[in-house]
Amino acid sequence: MRSDDVFNLTLRALALAVISGFLALTWFLWKSAMPALHVAGAAFVWRTAWDPVLGEFGALPFLWGTLVSSLLALLMSAPVSIGAALFLTDIATRGIRAPIAFLIEMLAAIPSVVYGIWGIFVLAPFVREYVHPLLNGHLGFLPLFDGPPFGLGMLTAAMVLAVMITPTITAVCREVFRSVPDPLREAATGLGATRWETIRLAVLKTSISGIFGAMILGLGRALGETMAVTMVIGNRPAISISLFKPAATMASVIANEYAEAQGDAHLSALAAIGLVLLLVSSIVNIGARWIIKRTESKTHV
Repeated sequence: MRSDDVFNLTLRALALAVISGFLALTWFLWKSAMPALHVAGAAFVWRTAWDPVLGEFGALPFLWGTLVSSLLALLMSAPVSIGAALFLTDIATRGIRAPIAFLIEMLAAIPSVVYGIWGIFVLAPFVREYVHPLLNGHLGFLPLFDGPPFGLGMLTAAMVLAVMITPTITAVCREVFRSVPDPLREAATGLGATRWETIRLAVLKTSISGIFGAMILGLGRALGETMAVTMVIGNRPAISISLFKPAATMASVIANEYAEAQGDAHLSALAAIGLVLLLVSSIVNIGARWIIKRTESKTHV
């Protein structure tokens, strides 16, 4: 057998191993979740009660907490990440570009539990003493900013997640912007465009699909984040519009209750939560790929 054939078979085996791992994980979650799904059916997804003592289980509060905290984190992180990537590729001088890029990339190397500790001792007091009085005092008539000054809650969790996903989005956007051919920038400048117009027309407009892909990668990181969110979100299985009230995510309830689950029904319900989280992540990635393809086709046209 030739070396090329061996190399080809090795790559096929590695790809098959990845697919097999995903299928095995899905099968394990499905098999473990079947007792809970058999009792509740599809209603498990939109039930709001979560009481292990009474045997009542519903995923909606955790689904709400996961989606709201992740989307809010993406809303806060995306402008900062895209701006940092643009600064590093088109504005910063060579002398400061490498140190700033290194510091941003270092944020990705910090363990999530360290982010959780930082959130508890630094971010939560900041939200309680400064952010809550400011927003609640001026915009407290809105349900979004109504709530007690706990410090721990949806907003704090979203802020921690925003910091955690920033290096991921920044790194991907930076590579996307670096891949834009320099003649495009030079052509825009030669036609009399200002620096902002050059960045907007030659860089941002041609990188829409890449920017969107970077945001989806960051969103995927936020959806599955466990430890840091568990430490700062408050872990209350309730649905609330207020950003200052405690909440819970699908990952946080699994981390909090799986080791101390009471009975097979509780374990099965937690496995069903994990299955829902897997489905949400898959739907987000499939939808993102579809949107990226649509965007690329329109750009080429």
